[in-house]
Amino acid sequence: MSIHPTIEDGIDDAATTVGSVWPIHSFVTANPLSGFEDMPFGEAVTQAADLLGGRGYPSRETFRAALDDGQIDPETLESELADRGYDADPETLLERIETDVGSGTPDTDADTDANTDADQVDRVLTKWLSAFLDEGHAAWSMPNRGDGFYAAFREMAPHDAEIPDSGVLASLPDTPTEAIKTALEPYPEGQWVPIFEEQLAALPGWTGFIKQRADDGGPWQSACPITLAEYLAVRLALLDGFGVDVEPSTGPDIPEADPADDLAEAFLSAWEASYRSEVVDHVAAESRAQAESGPSARPDAQLVFCIDTRSEVIRRHIEATGAYDTHGYAGFFGVPMEYQGYDAEASVDACPPILDAQHRVSEVPTDTDTRDRHDRWSSVREVAGEVVKKLKTNPASAFGFVENAGSGYGLALAARTLLPGRVRDLLDTADDAVPDDHEFCEQIVQHQHTHADGLPVGLTREEQVEYAATAFELMGWTEFGRLVAFVGHASETTNNPYDSSLDCGACAGNPGGPNARVLAQICADPDVKAALRDRGFEIPDDTVFLAGEHNTTTDEIEIYGDVPESHADDLETLRADLADARENATAERVASMGGDASESVDETERRAADWAETRPEWGLAGNAGFVVGPRELTSDLDLDGRAFLHSYDWSTDPDGDALEAILAGPMVVTQWINAQYYFSTVDNAAYGSGSKVTHNPVGNVGVYQGNGGDLMTGLPLQSLMAADDDPYHRPLRLSTVVHAPVARVTEVLADHDEVTQLLDNDWLSLTVVDPTQGHRAFEYERDLEWQSLSEPAETDLPETEPEAPAAPEPAVADD
Repeated sequence: MSIHPTIEDGIDDAATTVGSVWPIHSFVTANPLSGFEDMPFGEAVTQAADLLGGRGYPSRETFRAALDDGQIDPETLESELADRGYDADPETLLERIETDVGSGTPDTDADTDANTDADQVDRVLTKWLSAFLDEGHAAWSMPNRGDGFYAAFREMAPHDAEIPDSGVLASLPDTPTEAIKTALEPYPEGQWVPIFEEQLAALPGWTGFIKQRADDGGPWQSACPITLAEYLAVRLALLDGFGVDVEPSTGPDIPEADPADDLAEAFLSAWEASYRSEVVDHVAAESRAQAESGPSARPDAQLVFCIDTRSEVIRRHIEATGAYDTHGYAGFFGVPMEYQGYDAEASVDACPPILDAQHRVSEVPTDTDTRDRHDRWSSVREVAGEVVKKLKTNPASAFGFVENAGSGYGLALAARTLLPGRVRDLLDTADDAVPDDHEFCEQIVQHQHTHADGLPVGLTREEQVEYAATAFELMGWTEFGRLVAFVGHASETTNNPYDSSLDCGACAGNPGGPNARVLAQICADPDVKAALRDRGFEIPDDTVFLAGEHNTTTDEIEIYGDVPESHADDLETLRADLADARENATAERVASMGGDASESVDETERRAADWAETRPEWGLAGNAGFVVGPRELTSDLDLDGRAFLHSYDWSTDPDGDALEAILAGPMVVTQWINAQYYFSTVDNAAYGSGSKVTHNPVGNVGVYQGNGGDLMTGLPLQSLMAADDDPYHRPLRLSTVVHAPVARVTEVLADHDEVTQLLDNDWLSLTVVDPTQGHRAFEYERDLEWQSLSEPAETDLPETEPEAPAAPEPAVADD
């Protein structure tokens, strides 16, 4: 009987505890404990601490600061503590919460020797991994990569003096599964999965990256294949060669929970409830008010932004400048595509990682003269950059380059360091001479009856209509302004390995402008408009669709293209108002970073251009809530850039299809984002990436801390902390608030076990404000049951029938 299925199945089982890690050039935020989401949060962090060594809850200092700052309501905390049987005062109870995670100091010299040998294995293995998994960064590539990791290692290991010629290493078997079988012969099969788990958890950054790369495929995986089986074969062979015992630690299957964690859970839940109550109360009050108000006037323009928390700030300030409506929609704008820019070396997936790209969209030049001017300038810059890179990094020329270019190069470095804003202005002036791709290129949106990498090029007419209709349905649109702009977002930063983490998460860590252009082009098509009108969307003849991109670092919004003469004044006014909104938004952002708000635009541009700036912007730090409903419910509330906002109108969604798409899609993605920020904050050493100051980029796939070791998996300290002991990001689990009939939400959850599992296991919370039940709020408990947060009042009950059928009373749990 072949042993291969047992080994392969065991590796698959063990790999569920390792979170996927995306390459840093296409950073995707994800829950590092995603493999534990099938168990309650408290149990999950306990098991993860045992396997990965990471802390699961904020420290007592973080809780104390939140209490002192009024972020935790005392009555809410008292209730949480009482429910768990605690009657001491909070300050006394805080002292029982551990601040630091134990380091597990070895008890014997033998343990110390074993750890030293294991560290040596890690050092040798990560050296080989960094060479093999390099994605175009290394000047000299590792040989034999096309044969796969195990085959390349097997061929070249005899030439590495650090690798002992003993044990399995003395005669490596032909295949990785045979090598694993040989290394595990001393151990019973019942221990194999625990061994796999511990060995995968030893370097969770590298193994998470290998797992994602193998699952996702892509050009690098095709060119240089690697699997977790190959990784484990090499690791186990090295451990055997260095004489390290791999027998898994004995003990209970489920580690005993720390009593202090129960206290931490109480403080955390109270903190979350305190944040959530303000949002829920405001949404409920506005729900009542909106039910009594009349129809609103036609807006001058409608701007659709990504649900990203950074959009909340700029949206607030845009709405304050004029008769503008803003809306929230996932930033890939509903088009799951692979995108190839005009002069990009490779295509990228421009859709969330939970979706597969369905179309290939490329840019093609349409203006020959402008294209040629772009190409000339781009070629000069590219060649100059390559020459400088080779001169600096090539051992044969580096010293000569420094000696000959020292003074001039030094002056350039000084200017970039001391006057980054001036340098940016100069570069912008030069860039103005180089047309952007979107100025002379069109996107291939129409279906071409050809395929690229297995994907159809472009979209059929039916698909275009469906994507446009889905966007309008999910946002609940029934009216359209003279201008409708889909605005993607991207960041601007210099010398920042984590730059893609600041781009659009819904576009897999890429800019969202291309997606916005695709949807705008679709909606502008006369045939698509006609088909949409046939489906009930009354799009006026004077509605013009546009695209744009929001620079989240500087809050500049560029609207692409021109409009008919009839709309020229509208567009000019919009652009002027966007500039005013930028002034106010950047003042708010700069103040949050401790800067001078009076110099807000200049300061954000300096941060974007400064190559020594470790915090160009806050990204999604602070995220805590996800609100699904009409913008009118939150437009009068300053959400402080902490809430994801998805537009939705329950009255236009009688079957709940749009709601289902939002809860099963964007809500899951926002929970991923929230979880990564949470764990990166509560234990940055285990789940984050430490300080940018000591980062060492490796292979264009990730960063080390220092000169080697494991890939760091999460966010850097500068993205989370205002100071060493002062977290800017408040580590709270996601609070989702939905404006819809609670029975309709229940029906959606009943059809999506994976979403219900997240809620039942307390990975996020869900509160529904039901407009058909007197605008009352219901909080999800578990097993599809709800707790009413308020009793119905006669004044709350609707006097007339709602626009959509009223839902029945939900199943309400006993208090």
